[in-house]
Amino acid sequence: MMALQELRIPGVSFIAVAPEVILSAGGLVLLVTGSFLKGRATVLFMSLLTLTGAAVAAVLSAGRDFTAFSGAVVLDDFAVFVKLILLAVAAISILVSGQLLDDERAPAPEFLGLVMFATAGMMLMASASDLMLLFLALETFSLALYVLVAFRRGRADSQEGALKYFLMGSFSSAFFLYGIALVYGATGTTRLEGIRAYAREIPVLGQGLLAAGLALLLVGLAFKVAAVPFHMWTPDAYQGAPSPVAGFMAAGSKAAGFAALIRVLFSVFPSLVWDWRPVIVILSVISMVVGSVVAIVQTNVKRMLAYSAIAHSGFLLVGVASANSRGVSGALFYLGAYAVTVLGAFAVVYGVGRPGEPFVHIQNYRGLGKTRPFLAWTLVLFLASLAGIPPTAGFFAKFEVLSAAVSAGLTGLAVVAVVASAAAVFFYFRIIWLMFFEEPEGWAEGAEQPATALPLGLAVILTAVAVAFLGIVPGIVLDLASSSLPGLP
Repeated sequence: MMALQELRIPGVSFIAVAPEVILSAGGLVLLVTGSFLKGRATVLFMSLLTLTGAAVAAVLSAGRDFTAFSGAVVLDDFAVFVKLILLAVAAISILVSGQLLDDERAPAPEFLGLVMFATAGMMLMASASDLMLLFLALETFSLALYVLVAFRRGRADSQEGALKYFLMGSFSSAFFLYGIALVYGATGTTRLEGIRAYAREIPVLGQGLLAAGLALLLVGLAFKVAAVPFHMWTPDAYQGAPSPVAGFMAAGSKAAGFAALIRVLFSVFPSLVWDWRPVIVILSVISMVVGSVVAIVQTNVKRMLAYSAIAHSGFLLVGVASANSRGVSGALFYLGAYAVTVLGAFAVVYGVGRPGEPFVHIQNYRGLGKTRPFLAWTLVLFLASLAGIPPTAGFFAKFEVLSAAVSAGLTGLAVVAVVASAAAVFFYFRIIWLMFFEEPEGWAEGAEQPATALPLGLAVILTAVAVAFLGIVPGIVLDLASSSLPGLP
């Protein structure tokens, strides 16, 4: 058998791009052959099989660094860690989507093909070592998400959310591309290693062109992770999108965006932490405060989870602002913990909302503990994790990033994070109170409850187990995150 190192042509290592190639090929096969396959179960199985193949390709490359396209793509341990998170996100999203596709008679091959392409773009963002390739990866998954958000073609809220996402995404892409142009004008290269070498010799503050380029790059990435003030698209897109798509978007976009942010800041500008840290701190503070405060007044559960996502972007930025190994490893652990938690929460939201999701108002959750105890109790676990209640995954994720902030001398930032987390407890536990301490009213009172489909139930169980496991035994994933860090000062 040919060794992994020999699977290459000049300038290209097939192993470095194998996960993305497998996903892209799988998506194309679904689009071409999906209409000839009988039953959605077969299409779901093919998509999950494709994700498994991509995961195997990523795991086989762990512990070794592979490059492709003359170094534009780097498959290192950091990229492998993020790719495995993204593949898990896609797999859970597909399981949840199984009931959506059945309920709404949606075209499964097109839907799942878009999920494959979006995941491939997200994964490529974690491996990109060139700013132009990073832009192409960002656009690849963004275009797929625009269509997925608008997948309910007959719904006005779906079309509105997709249009706002598309228009604001276009503006952010323009900022990002202009930032690349300024960086290239200052350094003469778009390769991360070349920019890093230039930044080591000449301080950014002495080079206005490079500083402006870095600022515009941060604008583009901040949009993708839904950080304030680049968050305006988030509540409308989450509300209009089907819950499985909203969960996929919340977990996947955040993981891909933060992977790119971490690689750019710590692989390109590690010696200039004092220049970009204040910007990250400001973004973190306003994201946590705005997300937590505005979520309190939301009555739509999907919009509440959208503002929760904005607040969690602020908590993740706390780890990035710490600029130490514990902060970055804590942020990577946070990405995994948040991904499984928010996917489980949106799976429950779809289970409660039923076909078409007309029941997403918080009052629809009255007495859910009596009418749908399985969904109610698992939602309690997910909300507790989002709130950071021990011993859930969310608690240890917040503990790691806050501890890193304190050790980096950012005690004030840690205090703001604690206050914002305490405020978040109110809107999470408001739903818990309605589920268990209020009587069913309206449609829930005496109504026939639809049975939870097997794929949806399996997705809820898997995410609940993952949240509990990461809360009880967080050290395993934390160690993996610590061993996969990019270069730090």
